[in-house]
Amino acid sequence: MDDSQVIPDHDIGPAIDALRAALTAHGITLPSLGVDPLTLAWWAPRTPLVALGNCNAATARRLAEALRTAAGG
Repeated sequence: MDDSQVIPDHDIGPAIDALRAALTAHGITLPSLGVDPLTLAWWAPRTPLVALGNCNAATARRLAEALRTAAGG
């Protein structure tokens, strides 16, 4: 997808909810998943970013495995 043609979406709540649900379906929890507060600052001329947050090594391995599986590998 060409990102230059994407209309900025400042309501990223639904995207975060969808990501959280997809991760949960794979048994993965990212406790800090949310909106990056710095991109909500009045001086930031961009769409807010999703902060994936921190996770432990076991969660990182589960996430990597889910992505590999989804990619067919």
